[in-house]
Amino acid sequence: MTQDILTQWTLWRAKAQEDPEVIREMEELMLLPKEEREKEIGERFYKELEFGTGGLRGIMGAGPNRLNLYTVSRASRGYARYLKNSVRRPGAEGAQKTDTAELWRSGFHPEASLQAPSLVIAYDTRIRSWEFARRAAEVFAEEGIRVYLFDEPVPTPLLSYAVPRLGCCGGVVITASHNPAEYNGYKVYEKDGCQITGKTAAAIYAQIVKLGYFDGCEAAGFEGRDAASGPQAPCQSVTPVPQSLIQDYLEEAAAQAFGGTVDKGLRIVYTPLNGTGLKPVCSALERLGFSDIHVVEEQRDPDGHFPTCPAPNPEKREALSLALRDGKRLGADLILATDPDCDRLGLAVRQGEEYRLLTGNETGVLLLDYICKRRRELGRMPKGALAFKTIVTTDLAQKIAAHYGVRMGEVLTGFKYIGEQIGCLEAEGQTGRFIFGLEESYGYLSGTYVRDKDGVNAAILACEMAGFYKARGQSLPEVLEKLWVQYGYYRNTQQTILLQGREGAAQMGRCMERCRAEVKKFPDLNGVRMLRADDYKASRSWYADGKEEAIGLPASNVVKLIWEDGSSLAVRPSGTEPKLKIYIQAVGESLEEARGREESLKKLTEELIGVGGRF
Repeated sequence: MTQDILTQWTLWRAKAQEDPEVIREMEELMLLPKEEREKEIGERFYKELEFGTGGLRGIMGAGPNRLNLYTVSRASRGYARYLKNSVRRPGAEGAQKTDTAELWRSGFHPEASLQAPSLVIAYDTRIRSWEFARRAAEVFAEEGIRVYLFDEPVPTPLLSYAVPRLGCCGGVVITASHNPAEYNGYKVYEKDGCQITGKTAAAIYAQIVKLGYFDGCEAAGFEGRDAASGPQAPCQSVTPVPQSLIQDYLEEAAAQAFGGTVDKGLRIVYTPLNGTGLKPVCSALERLGFSDIHVVEEQRDPDGHFPTCPAPNPEKREALSLALRDGKRLGADLILATDPDCDRLGLAVRQGEEYRLLTGNETGVLLLDYICKRRRELGRMPKGALAFKTIVTTDLAQKIAAHYGVRMGEVLTGFKYIGEQIGCLEAEGQTGRFIFGLEESYGYLSGTYVRDKDGVNAAILACEMAGFYKARGQSLPEVLEKLWVQYGYYRNTQQTILLQGREGAAQMGRCMERCRAEVKKFPDLNGVRMLRADDYKASRSWYADGKEEAIGLPASNVVKLIWEDGSSLAVRPSGTEPKLKIYIQAVGESLEEARGREESLKKLTEELIGVGGRF
């Protein structure tokens, strides 16, 4: 154990007397054999949780490399000081006020946000989410920030909606999205409801690093309240978010539907995976006339332990196993799953007697084509229509967009960058041009009422799309096959390599270094010439013909190789988990040809990153 780690451990043993979970864990660590104890202490104390564009995310526990009351307090105090230093003062223009009379009757006054910095706090159903939200509210209140706090777990997109609606300077949601139960997180939002990006994250972090973990840890904004209890009457500086705002959000989400001839008799099985989606998703679908909805009973109620699946991730078949069971029993047309904070949507569709899980890319291109088709039919395609996707999302979306005369923009990985583009359009008075945003990790948005991916919006569109095609005698797998026949067969798959702890982080760094050293060798792929290599960290593209050019995006730790047939390979570290992510796009004139390209890309990946047998 290094001296720095020992010093930190000693400090936390002396000072961390308020968080019972931290105290318990440190006591348990002391009971371990010396070698194991020093290893475990090292994992918790060798570094701090990184604060970046995703805020904080990590395993809950003791130490600066874990999420606990002290890491939440420090981040909140730093964010509060950033707000006080940067927000515009009385008379500021641009604060968006609500016109909902119910807000006034509830005691909320929008002008308060012009008198002092204000923000909204939301939380999901995870273990300790309420405690961390409560602690954040205490710290912000102590720092003179007015807080609007949801009084129940809600979807992350509802936080994105609430921030500008209430005229606030920013927002925080306590969630770890689709990560396993031992994780939690602290996501930060701008005043327009978009998750923070690089410049803002750096400015907030500059305030955080000035603080110790135990500065002002006696915050008492909820004096006399049991930390583990649910929300009660807030203190003077903390106001509950009115229920009317939730209803307004649901109305705006439902307004994204197109209507027309849609089979509303669709039989739907839905699982919120013990998260926040139950009420908003079911309510939104019922508003639109979908009444044959069956919720998976074991995954209906909030439960941060997620007892029925190892990770509440709608990308994973095991998370949908109970929904698939119910779908077969009930003969469902469509199976929906949202992650715990209800910003991602997974789909399974009936194909014969079985169910096919659609990938995030497949759902994304189906939705994109549906939105473009319906807008064109209804005369609602805006002039200069825009859609956005991330750099690791299928390029099939580019071809579909071009077919409809829609310009497809590319952004870095993370839906926050799509939200940022909507904000740029808003600044130019051109939000009407935005029609859709998609990312391969099951995130979608078709409106500008929020600045983040929205599982409620996606569920509405998916059900309407399935009902639209069912009314015309078509299934979603049939529609997808037609897209492949028209544009080419795209096999987009993602592989992950778990690299935990200090050694895992070092190995991940070595893998990325190896990628960068190898990218300009320009290998052929089954006789297809490689076109270029993109290094987003260097912000440069190198072409096989010797040309070099700048990449017009912020620097990011991603390497991507592109072949002349459209096949590609991208590698990057995850921003929220200890994983190396590999994105394969194999393109062919037939499914068999695309699969052959995929196998070649897998072999190339093993050579490129120096890790074999992981596929």
